[in-house]
Formats: sequence, C-alpha cells, structure tokens
Amino acid sequence: MHEYTSTARVWGLTCPGFPEEVSRARRWTRDILRGSPLADDAELIVSELSANAILHTASGGLGSFHLALAVSPKVVALSVTDEGGTGSAPKVERPSEDAVHGRGLGMVSVIAHRVVVHGSHSGYTVTAELFTDTRPGGHPC
Repeated sequence: MHEYTSTARVWGLTCPGFPEEVSRARRWTRDILRGSPLADDAELIVSELSANAILHTASGGLGSFHLALAVSPKVVALSVTDEGGTGSAPKVERPSEDAVHGRGLGMVSVIAHRVVVHGSHSGYTVTAELFTDTRPGGHPC
C-alpha cells in the first residue's frame, strides 16, 4: 500500500438547526453503518450530540450543525460541529438526581471509547470514537 493511501472512508452532512434534523442525523448514521456491530451505539451518540448542538448553541433555529463520520478497520469516529455562541465548552457534568438536563455527554463518554472536544466560543466539535477491537490485548489503533 502506498504510504499516503488510507483505508478510512469519511462522510459529511450539514443539517439545519431544527429538532426534526436529529432523526435525519440518526438515519444517516444508521444507513452508513448498516451491518456494523457499532451502528446502534453510533446512532445513539449522533442523536445526543446533534440534540446538544441544537439545544445549547447558536446552531439551533436559524443555525446549522455539521456531522462527520469516519470509518476505518479499527475505529468509527463521529463528530458534530456546532456554531458556538455559548460561554463554555461542552463537558461531562454530574447533575443532581432531580436535574432535567446535563446527562447526555456523560452518557456519550460511557458508550464511546474516547470523547474529545475542540474549538472555541465560535464553535465546538465533539468527536466520539468507537474502537472496533476492544478484546483484552487488542490494539484499538
């Protein structure tokens, strides 16, 4: 194989900031990962990250959010980029038992093997990675 050739495949989708677009993001993810044992987890992660972009950033309403999905033999990486507009970066929170919000990114961090947040107040990208080989002694990358 040539040193600059990759077996990874990458897809992208930009969605308007309307709540019904979350189901479109789920369906898109499910269609790309059809037959993969990681499809259900990926669909749940994309649903949560897309909903967070719409509910908690300038992506909601008249804005938009962008999805990227990269698939290689070792990892499925799902990224959602929002339009920012908040004073703080997305983070895993420990809400009180009666809190209505604040559990989603924590759930994503439990399902994914790694979660990374990049960006600034003008827009954040949350990337969740699912490794295909998680057997003891297996090397994810």
